Order: sequence, then structure tokens, then C-alpha cells
Amino acid sequence: MATELKERINLKEINCEKELTLAVIGGKWKLIILWHLGLDGTLRFSELKKRIPSITQKMLTNQLRELEEDLLVTRKVYAEVPPRVEYTLTAYGVSLIPILQMMYQWGKDYGEKVVWK
Repeated sequence: MATELKERINLKEINCEKELTLAVIGGKWKLIILWHLGLDGTLRFSELKKRIPSITQKMLTNQLRELEEDLLVTRKVYAEVPPRVEYTLTAYGVSLIPILQMMYQWGKDYGEKVVWK
């Protein structure tokens, strides 16, 4: 679990399961990273970067590390030259995909009926 999240739990700043869920997947990039891994399966760092061009390399690295700490993503390093690193959803990560799909559909419907009407 990401250090910041552990601190918030220890300080009793997270009071319910909904807050915990949002704390784990919250932020600008985590849902997008999870979405791409859920749609496309295992991806290398560079492949994720291509799918999310507006994210910086540092931010992608940080978000992937937090997702790994929170057991949503696994990182596999291959002993090759040059080194190859691949990211895959864990069972917890996969369990989020139906929720992300519902969020996508809700956003699409809301956008069409309210925002872009």
C-alpha cells in the first residue's frame, strides 16, 4: 500500500470503504493507467507512455510504483540488454475493470446528454 495511503489510514482520515477505494485509485492518471492495462493486457513502460502522451515519464513511474505498492499492478523485469519491464494487472486490478467500464459508460452518457448537448 502506498505510504501516503497508510499514513492517512493510521491518522483515521479514511473513514469508510468508499474513501479507501477513491484513495487507492484516485488522482489524474491511475484510472487511465488501469484502463489501458485492462483493455490491452500486459504493456511495457514505453507502450503505456505512448497511450498516455500527456503524462510525464516521472509521473508515469510514480503512479506505476503506487499501483504496484497497492497490489493493483505487477512489474516484471526481464534480465536482458536493454532491460525490458512489463506491467500487468493483478487480480485486484482486474476486479476494477467492470467498475471502470461503468464509469466510462456513465461519463459517455453524461457527456452526451448534459455537457455536449
